[in-house]
Amino acid sequence: MSKHLPAVVFMILFGILAGAPVWAKNKAPAVNAEGMQLVEDSDLATVYADPNADLGAYKRIWLEDASVSFKKNWKRDQNRTNPFKVDDQDMDRIRKDMASIFREVLTKELTDAGYTMATAPASDVLKIAPAIVDLDVVAPDVDKTTTSYSYSESAGEMTLNLDLYDSVTNDKIVSATDRKRDFRKGYFEWRTSVSNRADAKRMMTRWAKAIRGMLDEARKTVKQPAAAATSES
Repeated sequence: MSKHLPAVVFMILFGILAGAPVWAKNKAPAVNAEGMQLVEDSDLATVYADPNADLGAYKRIWLEDASVSFKKNWKRDQNRTNPFKVDDQDMDRIRKDMASIFREVLTKELTDAGYTMATAPASDVLKIAPAIVDLDVVAPDVDKTTTSYSYSESAGEMTLNLDLYDSVTNDKIVSATDRKRDFRKGYFEWRTSVSNRADAKRMMTRWAKAIRGMLDEARKTVKQPAAAATSES
């Protein structure tokens, strides 16, 4: 196995939250349980990659729906102070919203870059499997008949776990994790479903741009077939 990761892998490190905790990377092993190598000197908390993978071989993208899960005890903590109460329907609505926004922004970034989206495996199809975890919406706009007003300094935070696979063999090529936090503004503002959605879209767009940059760089590093030699007459 090569000791050096191909340059395309490092493109996943750019454009994503720079405030990822350094200690998380320092504690990560050099090789994970799947035999993937840790990518050093990145802006992400943790990135592992197959050093022999060639992302440039993929021309189409199969994007799975993002799975979404809340921060531990999020519902319980919300209902301690929320007189209108967050229920399971509210949580399902937020999950669907987050998954829809991620698909929207990533699909736009990729199609703008000339990628074709696919819905089935093929030799030129890269499968992207995103998971949004530890979602913490600080002041959710719960969908109740009574008008409610929620205020906070920040929209909240979430973590992206991203895995890239060969769609045919299902071999994992890249595995990345990074947290995104809405910076506190220093003052309280009214939070609505519209403003929460806008903040989530802004945060996810930075992730989408990073993924697009990684794939764009991979296109540049594809080896061109050698020209056939011509015989002298």
